[in-house]
Amino acid sequence: MKYTLLLAIIYLLTLSACQTKVEEPNKPNILFILADDLGYHDLSCMGSDFYETPNIDRIANEGMIFTDGYANCQVCSPSRASIMSGKFTARHGITDWIGASTGEAWRKQGRHNQLLPPEYVHNLPHEHVTLPEALKEAGYKTFFAGKWHLGSKGSWPEDHGFDINKGGWDVGSPHGGFFAPWENPNLESGSDGQNLSMRLAKETVDFMKENQDTAFFAFLSFYAVHAPLQTTQKKWAKYRDKAEAMGIAETGFEMGHFLPIRQVQDNPVYAGLVEAMDDAVGEVLKALDEMGLNENTVVIFTSDNGGVAAGDAFATSNKPLRAGKGYQFEGGIREPYFIKIPGMQGGQKNTTPVTGTDFYPTLLELAGANLRPKEHTDGVSLVPLLNGGTIDERPLIWHYPHYGNQGGQPSSIIRLGDWKLIHYYEDGREELYNLETDLEETTDVSTENPELTKQLSQQLFSYLNEVSARFPEKDPEYNEEAERKHLEWVRNQRLPQLEKQRMKSLSKDFEPGNNWWGSLVEE
Repeated sequence: MKYTLLLAIIYLLTLSACQTKVEEPNKPNILFILADDLGYHDLSCMGSDFYETPNIDRIANEGMIFTDGYANCQVCSPSRASIMSGKFTARHGITDWIGASTGEAWRKQGRHNQLLPPEYVHNLPHEHVTLPEALKEAGYKTFFAGKWHLGSKGSWPEDHGFDINKGGWDVGSPHGGFFAPWENPNLESGSDGQNLSMRLAKETVDFMKENQDTAFFAFLSFYAVHAPLQTTQKKWAKYRDKAEAMGIAETGFEMGHFLPIRQVQDNPVYAGLVEAMDDAVGEVLKALDEMGLNENTVVIFTSDNGGVAAGDAFATSNKPLRAGKGYQFEGGIREPYFIKIPGMQGGQKNTTPVTGTDFYPTLLELAGANLRPKEHTDGVSLVPLLNGGTIDERPLIWHYPHYGNQGGQPSSIIRLGDWKLIHYYEDGREELYNLETDLEETTDVSTENPELTKQLSQQLFSYLNEVSARFPEKDPEYNEEAERKHLEWVRNQRLPQLEKQRMKSLSKDFEPGNNWWGSLVEE
């Protein structure tokens, strides 16, 4: 009798525990998709009439579009470090893409600039508790696929909280190109012609399938749409024909301060590269649907800096935003920025200025984990905005005391509300723009607003000095005449060359060689 009663009690306790477990809310899975060098207007849902991106558009249409979403830098490594650490670039110290020249070594670029860029941190500091480390402590299985570019061996994804690393290592470009065979010590090359973006998507799908019964954090970090620009002949032909139907402009570039800047979206090779990335995103979203995980997965999509309008491959135009990657203007830092959470009414737009540092606390709160304000120092949780509320106005700060490859100038930026102030290190001048009335940044209103300009400048440098930011120095060997001759060569030689290359890619007999970068093997 006693034995039977004991079994009954054990059964009831077990049943109660099981019922409690079933009623507990599940932690949401997290899928973070990061594009490389994708511009604000490089998606059809963000206004492009040329690029076609139905799968990425789906994330925007089912989630919230942050119209004033920003990367934390106009180049890649600093922005990526800010996502991982929750800190502005001046605080974590990675202020340029890892591998860029500094000091006297900058002279080897042959640009004859006025300043020598300062040194910067070359590996994501281990003293920071990163976002994946925090989620791992909260019970998440963590996965990384694609571009890392946050340090050499010993500072790879697996050294900063990711359980699995597929393809993340020192460099920021796809060595070997976008079609196998490629050169990556952390991603075995696929069969000849395999598309790199699709391979990264399939690695991500495999991880999600293997871990669908536990909470996971999957970070899909595309090498696309970084140079080299490569696509299939089929996709090139589709967009070449589309450009012709839309009307090919006689000229595609205008001279900027240091380099020509692309003014039109009509590059058929780049468009094909964008579509290939979108195809890969579609593969991952389809897998979430098939596994029944779509309604329990937070999905984020953004980019690490603006589209490349100058330098590198001169790939796209960010108009009406000014300039692009590497620049201090909106084209260099404003990004597609979408967050989709379970149960959300899709298609919402929010105009609050937000940035890459905000992902860290936002995801911790969505995961039900404790916030870490001493870590994500410069980020705030966006959960109130996702729930229809507001957050306090705060300053957003950028620090890029470098020249870079795209033609931007060493500068620091502060945005507060609708106002944006840019401080230039070459001559100390400051520009003030009202982004509500002048999104194109055509009219500097600092002279009309001296008190506001002074206030924002003081606030900017108070922060920079607080975090011991590094600044460029005057080059004692600077030669004004040498710089003038260099810029004259760019205008008279480089600009016409770019126009010829643009028209060549749009010609019906365009042939890039190498069997269309090896893509025809798989086709």
